[in-house]
Amino acid sequence: MTGIKSDIEIARAAQKRPIGEVGAMLGIPDDALIPYGRDKAKLDAGFIRSLGERANGKLILVTAINPTPAGEGKTTTTVGLGDGLSRIGRKVAICLREPSLGPCFGVKGGAAGGGHAQVVPMEDLNLHFTGDFHAITAAHNLLAAMVDNHIHWGNEQGIDVRRFVWRRVVDMNDRALRDVVLSLGGVGNGFPRQGGFDITVASEVMACLCLATDLADLQRRLGDMIVAYRRDKTPVFAKDIEADGAMAVLLKDAMLPNLVQTIENTPVLVHGGPFANIAHGCNSVVATKAGLKLADYVVTEAGFGADLGAEKFFDIKCRKAGLRPAATVLVATVRALKMNGGVAKSELGREDVAAVTAGCVNLGRHIGNIRKFGVPVVVAINHFVSDTPAEIEAVQAYVAGLGAEVFLCRHWAEGSAGIEQLARRVAELADAGEAAFAPLYPDRMPLAEKIETVAREIYGAAGVSIGPAVLDQLQTWEAEGYGDLPVCMAKTQYSFSADPTLLGAPSGHTVPVREVRLSAGAGFVVAICGDTLTMPGLPRRPSAERIYLNEDGQIEGLF
Repeated sequence: MTGIKSDIEIARAAQKRPIGEVGAMLGIPDDALIPYGRDKAKLDAGFIRSLGERANGKLILVTAINPTPAGEGKTTTTVGLGDGLSRIGRKVAICLREPSLGPCFGVKGGAAGGGHAQVVPMEDLNLHFTGDFHAITAAHNLLAAMVDNHIHWGNEQGIDVRRFVWRRVVDMNDRALRDVVLSLGGVGNGFPRQGGFDITVASEVMACLCLATDLADLQRRLGDMIVAYRRDKTPVFAKDIEADGAMAVLLKDAMLPNLVQTIENTPVLVHGGPFANIAHGCNSVVATKAGLKLADYVVTEAGFGADLGAEKFFDIKCRKAGLRPAATVLVATVRALKMNGGVAKSELGREDVAAVTAGCVNLGRHIGNIRKFGVPVVVAINHFVSDTPAEIEAVQAYVAGLGAEVFLCRHWAEGSAGIEQLARRVAELADAGEAAFAPLYPDRMPLAEKIETVAREIYGAAGVSIGPAVLDQLQTWEAEGYGDLPVCMAKTQYSFSADPTLLGAPSGHTVPVREVRLSAGAGFVVAICGDTLTMPGLPRRPSAERIYLNEDGQIEGLF
């Protein structure tokens, strides 16, 4: 579309304030900021501790329908809503995850928002930022090296080399590393065995950092991570290898939330970045709790569709951190609903009211699911220039038929002015009183039943398929005292089912659980469903092919 600036061009033209001025908007003094250049900083740990007695603001979740190649704009809407609340005079902080390099150079792109609803500096945020992900990668791989070293020097813990569960990580999409053979080359290199890599955002170290309340809690969680099993099947923990202290040292600065700003200078805390389809998909508890102490309203997001991100936000993050969300915004686009209604991406520019209406069943399932948690929900239509009035009216009519509210939002093109109506309604909902929030299942439900509850209640499944070996593993963990943990479903983000091609709102299907993993440090059990991979691959034409430095040394191609 001629004349429309790219995201990176809009971000580059932003009039950023010095980071000290951004912090001052939340009452953060200069000496509580650790600057990383002029436009980003970390919050001092002592300052965060000093916030403990303050009252909490209102927590607002932004989630979305299932993602499609047509785009939903969840982060864009999160940023726009924060700017909108600021526009109407509310003291607000936005809390986001840090982007992973894997999707940035793969197919998804970055995670700084888009158009006139972006976080800046966009280039830094999408690339190395303040180095948190590198620290997490290093800490994770230090543990892997120490476990192999422990084996090499006599194996005092009696580790069964056939029962390693601690893989290595790298923050890149690299399918060649999914399964590898380690320690080839002779006696000096250790004992040969099969291993593999996950992407850093799937690391349990990432989950521990995002769920920990402080550095001491982080080290405790790191020590409780299981790295392998002995021949008698008893677990070997990271603390048994004496790695937890050194890992915490590597993560000392990464534990501190990062402060940046939107194009309209609204404060943003960006911290942590677990994937939502293979991890719990929420920014850090430390950043969210700090935001709630510093602002009257905190706008945060949960990754991918509400069946993954919102469910894990409610059932894992809010449960474990004692958070009570006040309202939820569910993002949809006409384009994505058309794809759910059967329209190919190449045909999305053509008006098709019937397809929009058919695709609205995906939106409807998500609305019903969020209501099950007792949290008020409103729908935000993230406007695209190709949307027609008839298509927009079809979505509005469908949502009204469900007794829900819907708002057309033009924040991508207009910034906060284009989302002011939604901001006013969200503030009213948040101020109306405490929501009747409750997780989907109780702590004391058996693990297999928790998995089945999520599959039935959230995915619309008839049930789950869990093999005898997986059931035995779940029962063993229950006997060992892990039965009260929540479950973290690792599933395709594209469908309510485990089949990414089943769009809309499929029901009556079976969710196959092929493997379970105990994240004892993070505090949840991961159920890997269908063909979900913990190390993504690059597409045929990765975004990396279009990212380069121009003649002025500026980055081009990021989005």
